[in-house]
Amino acid sequence: MLETLAEKPGTAAAQAMFSLQQIHTYYGDSHILHGVSLALPQGQAVGLLGRNGMGKTTLIRTLMGYVPAREGQVFADGKNITGAAPEKMARLGIGYVPEGRGVFPNLSVKENLLMSARAGLDGQKNWSYERVLETFPRLKERLANGGNQLSGGEQQMVSIGRALMTNPRLLILDEATEGLAPLVVAEIWRVIAQIRQTGISTLIVDRDYKKVLAHTDHVVVMEKGRLALQAESAQLQAQPEQLSALLGV
Repeated sequence: MLETLAEKPGTAAAQAMFSLQQIHTYYGDSHILHGVSLALPQGQAVGLLGRNGMGKTTLIRTLMGYVPAREGQVFADGKNITGAAPEKMARLGIGYVPEGRGVFPNLSVKENLLMSARAGLDGQKNWSYERVLETFPRLKERLANGGNQLSGGEQQMVSIGRALMTNPRLLILDEATEGLAPLVVAEIWRVIAQIRQTGISTLIVDRDYKKVLAHTDHVVVMEKGRLALQAESAQLQAQPEQLSALLGV
């Protein structure tokens, strides 16, 4: 078990770049997250696995401030920021690639990208418009096309590129390869590996657990709104049977 990813409040977990401590989240009267604690260290990649309906997206939305936690605390750089709005979380350095992509259909590819361009928390501008186009060469040919004129894979490239142009410290990818053609999926994983090499922390949700294990340092598995398993990715690659009961694989 990897205790450094979910420790008691006041320990190193609260001093991580971002962390959740004993979070309880509800939708109306439905209790979705049950005392979840998770730390996201600087420069590391964490995989978030679990079957559908286990609370993965709710966990992300709670961290981002879209869904308020009724109990528990959220920390950024050791400071309690519980209740912070999504725009503040973005300013603190979180880039979000949502499930469904969220590309603006009435804006061109160029406009979709440039609208999010800004310096990072420390003023860094490592991810520029030019660098995003170098990373996704296909988008160079689509700059004048509207968001609704793109294939699913191209929309996902725009969504990832748009998040990168905020120069985030943490990039959250929620089902970034879902529904895409195999060649596009391979391209997305290539870019994820490249992003990881730049030192940006990542939180990756994806159904392909083998790819998640290959592109992360640690993995947490959710079951019924709780963290059921936490381990180093390499450990689970060597012992995949630990995942079988939780993921149904």
